[in-house]
Amino acid sequence: MRSGDGLRFESEYGARFDAVGLVSRPGLSERLGASRVTVVSAPPGSGKTVLLRSWICETDLAARAAWVPVQPDERDPQRFWLSVFAALRRTTSGAELVQSVSAAPDLDGWALVERLLEDLAPLRERLWLVIDDVHELGSAEALRQLELLVMRAPPALRFVLATRHDLRLGLHRLRVEGELTEIHPADLRFTREQTRVLLELAGVRLPEPALVTLQQRTEGWAAGLRMAALSLAGHPDPGRFAAEFSGSERTVAEYLIAEVLERQSEHVRRLLLRTSILERVSGELADLLTGDIGGERVLQDLERANAFVTAVGPARTWFRYHQMFAELLQLELRRSAPDEVAGLHRAASDRLAEQGFPAAAIRHAQAAQDWNLAARLLADHWPGLLMDGQIGTVHQLLAGFPAAVVTADGELMVISAADELRQSHEKTEEHYLNLAERAVASVPAERKAHARLVLDIARLLLARHRWNLRGAFAAVHELKRAAAQAPGMIPDLGDDLRALALVGLGTTEGTIGHLEDAVRHLEMGAALARRIGRPYLEFTSLAYQAQARMFGSFTLAIELGEQAMELARRHGWTEEPAAGIACAALAGTQTWQGRLAEADRWLQHADRTLRWEAQPSTGMSIRVVQGILELGRGRNTEALAYFQASERFAARLSEPNLMVTALRAFRLQALVRLGRTETAAAGFDEFDAAEQHSAPMHLALAALRIAEGAPHAAIAALAPVLDGSLPVLWRGWLTQGHLLEATARDALGEPDAAEAAVERALETAAPSGAVLWFLLYPVSELLDRRVQHGTGHTVLIAEIKNLLAGHQPPVATPRPLVEALSDSEIRVLRYLPTHLSTPEIARELSVSRNTVKSHLRNLYTKLGVHGRDEAIGHARALGLLAPATRRR
Repeated sequence: MRSGDGLRFESEYGARFDAVGLVSRPGLSERLGASRVTVVSAPPGSGKTVLLRSWICETDLAARAAWVPVQPDERDPQRFWLSVFAALRRTTSGAELVQSVSAAPDLDGWALVERLLEDLAPLRERLWLVIDDVHELGSAEALRQLELLVMRAPPALRFVLATRHDLRLGLHRLRVEGELTEIHPADLRFTREQTRVLLELAGVRLPEPALVTLQQRTEGWAAGLRMAALSLAGHPDPGRFAAEFSGSERTVAEYLIAEVLERQSEHVRRLLLRTSILERVSGELADLLTGDIGGERVLQDLERANAFVTAVGPARTWFRYHQMFAELLQLELRRSAPDEVAGLHRAASDRLAEQGFPAAAIRHAQAAQDWNLAARLLADHWPGLLMDGQIGTVHQLLAGFPAAVVTADGELMVISAADELRQSHEKTEEHYLNLAERAVASVPAERKAHARLVLDIARLLLARHRWNLRGAFAAVHELKRAAAQAPGMIPDLGDDLRALALVGLGTTEGTIGHLEDAVRHLEMGAALARRIGRPYLEFTSLAYQAQARMFGSFTLAIELGEQAMELARRHGWTEEPAAGIACAALAGTQTWQGRLAEADRWLQHADRTLRWEAQPSTGMSIRVVQGILELGRGRNTEALAYFQASERFAARLSEPNLMVTALRAFRLQALVRLGRTETAAAGFDEFDAAEQHSAPMHLALAALRIAEGAPHAAIAALAPVLDGSLPVLWRGWLTQGHLLEATARDALGEPDAAEAAVERALETAAPSGAVLWFLLYPVSELLDRRVQHGTGHTVLIAEIKNLLAGHQPPVATPRPLVEALSDSEIRVLRYLPTHLSTPEIARELSVSRNTVKSHLRNLYTKLGVHGRDEAIGHARALGLLAPATRRR
């Protein structure tokens, strides 16, 4: 069996591995041979050899490519250069130019290179010298001779060099001159689609979830996928196999041991085994777990050697192991030193806690089964994890404790109950709150104040969850008292708790319509969160500010919503509920501005993100926006269904809410638009007097009276709204009132009064651009008359007329790129329309999150945009992305 990359298992497993070479990889094929020198550097089993052979076949280069496989541990320069001469002579051009050479005792490698340069000097037709496994060239002299050939070769001779680790060939000058193409491990990793094709060529079809799992577990490693394909053929449960496929699987383990682990020194093997327990390893942690020094240098050397070690982060001081390699190392550690594993986890836990990585510290304490340490760490760090948006992480950490440990530990019970509150139905919330309160009583005296603090935070979350303002104020009061009684119990948490309280109060106030108080508290909370470095609290505050500002300034609401989403993208929070709130706010403003297609995209994101069943208030709010959007599309039946669904959520609220009256008024208007005036009238009569005497209900009643042919009654219903007797939560409702008045006046034959009412409608709509009312209550002729008689709103009327004609707002001519995008930035750009999060894109591209974030920042700068959706739109306008597919 040949030990070269990609062919090691050929004799054992036959031609099934040939499927790898049949997978089309046009992006890589285009890069091969495109420059004077191409270096393909990647770990064993990455598919380098197969890629090069496929490229030669696909491009019909067999007669113009000289293939030189370097023999294992080749230390004889003469033998190496004789193989180069022989390979060149097998090509068309080489057969004419390169003279035959025979082995001789006094044959010098330098003389051979000079002779080769002389023979190839007349070369005019392009010729490729492909050298595979260059890392096996163990002669420093031969490497220097190869460097000489590369630097002095005629322009028509091109080099493709495949290696397992970086070559010391002095190629930096070619890199500067743009004459060097480098293909790295990330480039060779199979994407999800390529994995699908590879498996299908091997006769294996996997369900989508299993395919995703297998691609993620192998990280697109070609050899791992090939071995999986062999084992999957005929497997009775391919989904289970994909989920369990790991580095400990026999064929994978044998390969990694032979090709990677056994090639390392004893010192390096010890470091790899003892640090394999870590998700990420630094030099400091390596030194701690091995008791040695110089761990960072070893890790750097392993990365340069492509030994399944990758640096993460811009500083390149942290590293991670390929998932399957880590699994093999962990298996070997358990086999060779089972008694040391728990101690290694405990030492890692202590150091990671000191370094400010509480979640990782807790996981290692759990792995060591040191439940007391793990419980104390989680209790101490729960408020901080919560304020950093790591709610899902807390849930996972709790799941790592045995049930008996949780029930026996009072503080864990409080945290567990708080976690259940986050996910529970409102009917079970009181049950979990009671559990938490009973748990506090069982906490030891020295920890009781801390447990009380945790409980009060849980109460604040519950109050916000249920839009219970009185409960929120009570929780904040208790939180202040508990914090004062526990100074130093949670170090430096004073400002954090204040920021949490402000954001908790503001979100509760905003969602029940106390907008001025909400904005004040949210602004204070965002400013404080920004100052103390709590971006998740800032993000949450911005999202709810966008929602609250909708009723005052659409421009400000959009700005705040986009800021919230930018923070969400930067930190990987796009699937958090607060992101759904920001999306809903953006959808609402754009719906009222008549930008229905844009609004629909934001609504889809909100619909995917927000949790309806656990949060009826959220369900009510978003269904209202969906209903209004459908009204704008003229789909009144669908709109009515959304408003009815919204009322079902409203029925589950425990506290009065100003929004409920508005949504009921919209339901009545949807009935009127469907011609069901009797049902609408009966519905109005069912409301109590206080609700009937509200601005939204008077507006709905006016629409009903106009539909019934009673314009005088409509004007009477509108009077208290338009004269200010009945306050409106949002000035946009005055636009509706003026349009209804204009329709009623026109029906009464009062053209001047009708035109005056339209002018007032334009006046109230202009600041925010809330033109949707003009779609719902079209007054096209009255608008034409306003233009004829003179108005200050000609541009706004033109926009309204366009919308009435079925046209969306015009798209501006796209700005040119500030600077050309790099290949890496283009690859990231192509993932933006997929709605994958930053971590998911990183996994697809097999790079770190920070690398993707860096590319995103560069993308936004070069496109001249501020966020992901804006980047997608602008990239499409520039032709960098395909146009969006229209939904049928």
